[in-house]
Amino acid sequence: MSAPSATPPTPKQRKPPSERRDRKELARGGAMLVLAGLFIAFALLNLKDVRVDWIFGSGRAPLIIVIIVSLLIGVVLTRRRRR
Repeated sequence: MSAPSATPPTPKQRKPPSERRDRKELARGGAMLVLAGLFIAFALLNLKDVRVDWIFGSGRAPLIIVIIVSLLIGVVLTRRRRR
């Protein structure tokens, strides 16, 4: 077995442009990582239990759960209204 050569790859050995990631894809991936990090930080900072009042009674739940459920209800109602 021989050691790999230090010569640059020939055009035939390089990946075609469709297989390489362009800057737009890398930027999108980086932005998704940043947003995921912010979401995790937001969730960890909102773990305190809060009182939730319902039409018939009340209960306690972590604030992040209340926020996410409210967000999901808003998304569902908005999509239903657009149809």
